[in-house]
Amino acid sequence: MTELAESHTTADRGYLTEKGFRSWAYTLDHKRIGVMYLFTTLLFFFVGGMFAMLLRLKLMTPGPGLISDHTYNVFFTLHGALMIFLFIIPAIPSALGNFFIPIMIGARDVAFPRLNIISYWIFVAGIIVTLASLSSPMDTGWTFYTPYSARTGAAVTTLSLGLFLVGMSSILTGINFIVTIHRLRAPGMTWNRLPLFIWGMYATSIIQVLATPVIGITFLLLAAERLFGIGFFDPAKGGDPLLFQHFFWFYSHPVVYVMILPAMGIISEVIPVFSRKPIFGYRAIASSSLAIAFIGFLVWGHHMFVSGMSSTASVIFSFLTFFVAVPTGIKVFNWIATMYRGSITFESPMLYALTFIFLFIAGGLTGPFLGALGTNVQLHDTYFVVAHFHYTMMGGTVMGFFAGLHYWFPKMSGRMASERLARVAWWFIFIGFNVTFFTMFILGLKGMPRRWAEYPPQYQDLHIVSTVGSWVLAIGVFIMFWNFAYNLFRGRPAPANPWRGLTLEWQTSSPPQTENFAEIPVVTDWPYGYGKKDDKGSRSKE
Repeated sequence: MTELAESHTTADRGYLTEKGFRSWAYTLDHKRIGVMYLFTTLLFFFVGGMFAMLLRLKLMTPGPGLISDHTYNVFFTLHGALMIFLFIIPAIPSALGNFFIPIMIGARDVAFPRLNIISYWIFVAGIIVTLASLSSPMDTGWTFYTPYSARTGAAVTTLSLGLFLVGMSSILTGINFIVTIHRLRAPGMTWNRLPLFIWGMYATSIIQVLATPVIGITFLLLAAERLFGIGFFDPAKGGDPLLFQHFFWFYSHPVVYVMILPAMGIISEVIPVFSRKPIFGYRAIASSSLAIAFIGFLVWGHHMFVSGMSSTASVIFSFLTFFVAVPTGIKVFNWIATMYRGSITFESPMLYALTFIFLFIAGGLTGPFLGALGTNVQLHDTYFVVAHFHYTMMGGTVMGFFAGLHYWFPKMSGRMASERLARVAWWFIFIGFNVTFFTMFILGLKGMPRRWAEYPPQYQDLHIVSTVGSWVLAIGVFIMFWNFAYNLFRGRPAPANPWRGLTLEWQTSSPPQTENFAEIPVVTDWPYGYGKKDDKGSRSKE
């Protein structure tokens, strides 16, 4: 693919050589900023996961249990808000995107390095303000629906301002990535040679820039209503609660694709490498990322079928919801076609990529039940929605994130993780996930409402099964991160290209040096030409 002069294996620490707090706090290196985002978002993955475990423990009994109903409401609000806003949305774009976008396009850094570090510290400031709201924790759920959120005595205003700052960080990061991809591509890196992870990040950045201001303004209006009594959303003051829902979902449905498109980009990188075949339908996959980003702006209304809309609007939103399955299906079809008759190996990144496809298909096939008007009315606000959401978001985004972590851990850390431990963890995670969330499909079909702290006794057996599944899942996650943590210091040094990939990040040392490349690479071909190139992943000679 390139005419690089560098593919050495090295035991030096590259960008990690410099030590000390100031070297990290004031850094302009996109890789270090990516690592800081990674550790920050992972912290809230564990905190949000802890709240999920407490919720499952509470739900093992149908009546009053370990925690009060109010505490239950607070915990599921914190679980949703922390997982959505502080982990799933920023994890892949801000952490892995920051680290790999410049390297994969052959640049030395992002277009605006100072803006990059400022974005990170704005993100941290948003987290601090958000945590300040715990002085009077919210019990509204992560959707903050009005008029309750406009009237409750909980610290909604503080949390709104915190999330406004988090959103501002997301917008600045998106602008930085768009300019970087447009302006800093290496010579020869045409749009038709961009790695598919970059295409996914490009589409994601467009959504971040266009959709995030809407939720930021919505949170400001909510804060203004609470502080000054202005009637935007509260009917008692002349406001309209449906207006809040429209604003909220106009952002929150496109942001589903901020979560899933980067994960799809990772899967598009992993599948051809571990199938040793050229990616099937490169242009279709790249185009479908942009198509998903565009259609994602048009389907927010399917969250509001029972909230009060005209029948005409409901039919239009239902049709558009089905339409988004077309570009999504293109991706899945092309991934499967890529694997067909490939020399597939099942290292840990590939295991998680296959898990992504399996779980995402399951989540996707349950989507039409919620997109169709008739079945949506029956399933709305049941555990079926909870199961569908977790199959697409955790089964999709988080499994894609895990695939990316295993795939790029050697490049980021300069160390190899244990494949044996990775596979043990994968078994626990795969089994635990399906036991936990497939059970919720059955609960939903039987009519179990979501968000209820107490429930009729006939649902208890399935809740117990789901809770035991969550314990198995948690054990798998613990083993996986123990594997990363231990081998971060004790793992054997990673070669420059352990997976024999052809994209540019594998053509530099592990870990990369501060400026990524000794010389700016010259790209001469696309990055998925397995079979017609040296199978050892060396440079193209075409």
